[in-house]
Amino acid sequence: MLPEPSSRGAKLTERYCVQCHNLSNPAMHDGGRWPSVVRRMVPRMEGKGNMGKLMAEMMAGVEAPSLADEQVIVAYHRKHAQRPLDPRKFPEVYAPPGESFRVACSQCHALPDPQRYTAKEWPPVVARMQKNMEWMNRIVGSKPVPGEPQLRIEDINAFLIRHARR
Repeated sequence: MLPEPSSRGAKLTERYCVQCHNLSNPAMHDGGRWPSVVRRMVPRMEGKGNMGKLMAEMMAGVEAPSLADEQVIVAYHRKHAQRPLDPRKFPEVYAPPGESFRVACSQCHALPDPQRYTAKEWPPVVARMQKNMEWMNRIVGSKPVPGEPQLRIEDINAFLIRHARR
C-alpha cells in the first residue's frame, strides 16, 4: 500500500518501521514534519528511549537504520507526504462546520486537502481518525476535561463531503 513500493525508501520503511508499529503511510504527515518524526523514532529503535533500561530491554533485537538509511527514509516520506490544505481556498475552516475539522485534525497532523478523497471515502477515514484520537487521548473510561473542545463528527464529515473530490 506504500507509494512506489519497490523503491529503496519503501523497502527501508517496511524493514524498520514495522518492527514496532503498523506501516507508516507517508501521507500521515506533511513533508516538514517527517524529519523530526523519524529522528524521534531512531533512538527508540536503538533502545535509548524515555524508559531507560526498560526501553533497551524492550528493543533488544530491534534494528535501527544507519544515518544513510535514515536519510533515505526521510526523503521518501517527504516525497510522498500529505499535501496540506490551503486555508485561502477554504476560509470556512475558521467557522462551523469547518472549525471542527480544523481543531480535530490539526491536533495530530497538517490539515488534509478535502479533495484528497471523494465524499464517499471521507466518512470511513474520519471514523478511523476518531478511533485513533480516542486511543491516543483517553484512558479507558475517562471523561472529557471541562472546557475541552467537543468535536462534532457530523460537522467534520459535512465540511469534508462538501469540498471532496468529485
